[in-house]
Amino acid sequence: MPLLEIDVLEDPRLDAYARLTEAQLRSKLEPEKGIFIAESGKVIERALEAGLEPLSMLMEAKWVPALQPVIDRIALDHPEVPVFVAPHDELAKLTGFELTRGALAAFRRPKPRSVADAVANARRIAVLEDITNHTNVGAIFRSAAALNLDAVLVTPSCYDPLYRRAVRVSMGTVFQVPWTRIGDDDAARATGHSTWAEEGVPLLHSLGFKTAAMALSDDSVSLDDPALATEEKLAIVLGTEGDGLSRSTIARCDYTVRIPMAHGVDSLNVAAASAVAFWELRARPSAR
Repeated sequence: MPLLEIDVLEDPRLDAYARLTEAQLRSKLEPEKGIFIAESGKVIERALEAGLEPLSMLMEAKWVPALQPVIDRIALDHPEVPVFVAPHDELAKLTGFELTRGALAAFRRPKPRSVADAVANARRIAVLEDITNHTNVGAIFRSAAALNLDAVLVTPSCYDPLYRRAVRVSMGTVFQVPWTRIGDDDAARATGHSTWAEEGVPLLHSLGFKTAAMALSDDSVSLDDPALATEEKLAIVLGTEGDGLSRSTIARCDYTVRIPMAHGVDSLNVAAASAVAFWELRARPSAR
């Protein structure tokens, strides 16, 4: 596969990198026709390992030797995919390019899964309710992968796990953990708040999951409560930074769970809290 040298970013073949907004890349009405951008060789490798379809690659010339294994892999499996090489001064015009470690790749967005498909054979999953920070979304996925969660579900108003920053922060683990949306987009827009739990919690119950809302309340149980460890299938529900979970979601969940705190600290950042909860509530052999 030849490397294609590009002198300026105005080349229309680079629209995905230089001119299309995240919303345009996502193609919300037809997600399976959308695109997402992966940054850095490691993240691109993880996307390829997950079987995702590359559309093109863009890099600085000095990174070609280091990224040759990635280029060779794309050439072997997708010989039609172009690899563009551009000057540093041009690439530096791209927002955040210095964070990409020299390489970008455009991929086809995968076809959305059903909830039942995403959680098939799962014992521990996370539900992200309306988390509106890409860094937190990416960090939660990284913890989910590292601490062996089986799947992640995101509500309609939760930020996109395939947004460039979320993908980068996750270090590509968003490709390793099965995930999908749970809840009705139209209902959320009509009411102005999250309504996923009205049908989503009963759906999780029908799939065999008990639900644990991570929240502070008078009837919350400690994260190390023995009853939680004995649950065969558990969905850990996390809310957005600041507001946390909606009251209606907490009311519908089987447990309300708190992380014990010291020194007057009332809560952790949601990404940090997710890592603590995923570790403590991990599936254990004794729960079978």
